[in-house]
Amino acid sequence: MKRRILSLAALAACAWSIAMPAAADAAYPAKPVRIIVGYSAGGPTDAVARLVAAHLQARLGQPFVVDNRAGAGSNIASEAVAAAAPDGYTLLVAAAPLTMNSHVYKNLKFDAVKSFAPISKLSSAPGVLAVRTDWGVGSVKELVAAAKKEPGKFTYGTTGLGGSQHMATEQFQRLAGVKLTHIPYKGASNVMTDLIAGHVDMAFMTATGAMPHLQAGKVKPLAVAGPQRLSGLPNVPTFAEAGYPAMISDSWNGLLAPAGTPEAIVKKLHAAAVEALQMPEIRTKLESQGAIVIGNSPEEFRADIQREVAHWAEQFKAIKIEMQ
Repeated sequence: MKRRILSLAALAACAWSIAMPAAADAAYPAKPVRIIVGYSAGGPTDAVARLVAAHLQARLGQPFVVDNRAGAGSNIASEAVAAAAPDGYTLLVAAAPLTMNSHVYKNLKFDAVKSFAPISKLSSAPGVLAVRTDWGVGSVKELVAAAKKEPGKFTYGTTGLGGSQHMATEQFQRLAGVKLTHIPYKGASNVMTDLIAGHVDMAFMTATGAMPHLQAGKVKPLAVAGPQRLSGLPNVPTFAEAGYPAMISDSWNGLLAPAGTPEAIVKKLHAAAVEALQMPEIRTKLESQGAIVIGNSPEEFRADIQREVAHWAEQFKAIKIEMQ
């Protein structure tokens, strides 16, 4: 009889241990949530993160606070989220460099595939090559001619070594047969500030976030590294139209949690994020900035990350970058 009582007690304890996490998942979120962004405020990734965070806050009833931790090609932010408790209260809005950085930095404390629970790829956007307005260059053809005349003289800004802007410019240099000088920054807003001020000559800008400056004429866009012209920049040709059909550059933003985050929480966040992307005011704002709204499933996003990691392994073989 005593053994029977103990068995019943053990079963009850087991049922309680199962029920507690389930109850906690159902109550999520019960406190503020941090969304860490690996780039400075005002950049394209930050812009997407803040749009989605505002809706998550309204939809789920708790503050979703964007925490900008720029530096090290976004690794500071990625490491912080990878090491966080897998409880849904620390999230990451990442960009394409997440899948590139293992080829650039030694001894990373995270793995792009294993360290995160993907929630959804939020959006993607083509790169736009822009130059400072006081430079007498009005087309890709003129830029290539100037760069060939004086190799290494002209500078380009990026968000960091091995990032999407850097890789886009490396690809352009190979296709055009030119040599430019790389100036890395901590974030896209810093690149834009110095491009407007004329401290760098050119930069590949992600359409999302940069569109207001491009449309206002603070910098001069020369070409779009995508399959078609952007509605917000109807007079700016694609690289294919400029004579470089192979010049394609795409930057994405996605929402992730630490690996091991309960599936119920991932599903709740996914549903709310996709709902946000379907809202006319958010969708219209992203599309007006040149973004393509995605909102795919956690499984699809994981497959995208795995595919990109393999893709960049091949691409980095063609570029000699000293690991940091």
